[in-house]
Amino acid sequence: MSRAIALIDGNSFYCSCERVFDPKLTGVPVIVLSNNDGCAIARTAEAKALGIKMGEPFFKIRNLCRQKNVRVFSSNYALYGDMSARANTVYRQFAPDVEIYSIDESFLDLSDVRERDRVALARDLRSTVRQWTGLPTCVGIGPTKTLAKLANYIAKTIPELGGVCDLSDEAERAAWMVGISVGEVWGIGRASLARLTAMGVDTVADLRDLDPRPARQSLTVVGERIIHELRGRACLPLEIVPARRKGCAVTRSFSSRIMERTVLEQAVAAHATRLGEKLRRDGLAVSAVTVFYHTSEHDRGDSMRSVSTVVHLPEATNDSRHLIQAALHGVAKTWKEQGPTPWRYSKAGLVTTDLVPLDEAPRPLFDALDREKSGKLMAAMDTCNSRFGRGAVVPARAGLVEKRTWSTKFEMRSPRFTTRLSEVPNVSAMQ
Repeated sequence: MSRAIALIDGNSFYCSCERVFDPKLTGVPVIVLSNNDGCAIARTAEAKALGIKMGEPFFKIRNLCRQKNVRVFSSNYALYGDMSARANTVYRQFAPDVEIYSIDESFLDLSDVRERDRVALARDLRSTVRQWTGLPTCVGIGPTKTLAKLANYIAKTIPELGGVCDLSDEAERAAWMVGISVGEVWGIGRASLARLTAMGVDTVADLRDLDPRPARQSLTVVGERIIHELRGRACLPLEIVPARRKGCAVTRSFSSRIMERTVLEQAVAAHATRLGEKLRRDGLAVSAVTVFYHTSEHDRGDSMRSVSTVVHLPEATNDSRHLIQAALHGVAKTWKEQGPTPWRYSKAGLVTTDLVPLDEAPRPLFDALDREKSGKLMAAMDTCNSRFGRGAVVPARAGLVEKRTWSTKFEMRSPRFTTRLSEVPNVSAMQ
C-alpha cells in the first residue's frame, strides 16, 4: 500500500478545551490569553470574526471584548495538557504509530489502511474524539508530512469537506495547489516567503515546480526538502520515539517588576525547582546552568540591565536542591545594589544545554553526591506534587506558591477540571 500520513489538529484547541467544560460558551466568542494575561493566543471563529488578531495585546482589545461579550480566559495549561493526552489516547486506537507534534497536533501513520478507506477512517476518528473528549478536530491526509499539513489547512478552511481532506491523489492535490498561497506551506516563514515572492513564487504549485537544487541556495536544505515533500517524496519520517532533549529552559515574566534581591532569589529558586522536575521526568541531568534576569525594553525612561552567567555544578544532577544552590550563586555573583534610579527586573530564568542521562553521567572521584538518597527524596517530593498539585511541596527557598508576589498572573483562569480534585465541578440531582 502507498504511504499515508494523517495530521489531526484540534480546532482552536485552548478555546475548545474551555468549551468542553462550559457548554454555554458554544457559539460565543472566546479567547485565551498568554502568560500574565498579555495577548490573545487562541481565538474561536466568532472571536476572529470580530477582528481579534493572533498575538494582539489584551489591553488593546479589552473594550472590544466588553462591548461584544467576548469570554476571556487566562491560560490553563494543566487542563490543556491533560486534554491533549486524552486525545492522543484516542488517536492510538486508530493508528499504531503516532507522533505527538505539539499540544494540539499529532501525525498518524495510515499506510496500512487501504486508500479508499482512509477518509472514512478519518471521519470515524473525528467523531470518536468528539464523543470521548468533546474536542472538535480536522484531519489532513497525504503521502508526506508537508502534504498532510497542507491537507489539514484545506480541511479547516473549506467547511464543505466536513473536516477531512485527502491529498493522496496527485491530480487532486495539483488542483488544490494552484489556488493556495505559498505562505500556507509548513516550514515557510516570513523570511522565506519574502524571498519566494521576490522570485515570483506565489502559490504552492509555483513552489512545487521549482528546481530543488537551485532553490537550495536561497531556501537552504529545508526548502529543498519542502519541494520534494510537495511532490510526494517523503523526506521527514515519523518520530514515534521523541528525540532526547538537548536542552531545557524555565523562564517567566514577572507579574510586576522586581527590585529586591530576596524576591529575585525566590524566583530563580522556584525556576530551579521546576527545572529539576522536568529533568527528573526524562531521567536527565545537567552539570551547568545559565542564570539570567533583565529589565524590560518597554519600560521607557528606566535604567536598562541584562545579566547572564553560567554556573557549573560539582557533577551532573537533577536534584532541585543543588540546582537551587547554583541559581542562587548566579544571582549572588551578578547582583548590583540598587542606586537612585533602580533597575526594575521584568524576567528571569534558567537555561541548560548538554543534558545527559543521569545514569550515564560521570562521577567525581571525591565528594560525589549521594544519588540514592537524593533520588528517594526527589521522588517523594514529585509524588506529593503529582497527587496534591504542583507546588504542594517545594524547597523553602522557592517560597509557597500562593505567597509568591512575582508569579505569573492567571486572573481569569478556569478551574483545572481534570487534574485538581478540589476544582472538579459539583453535580447534584434536581429535586
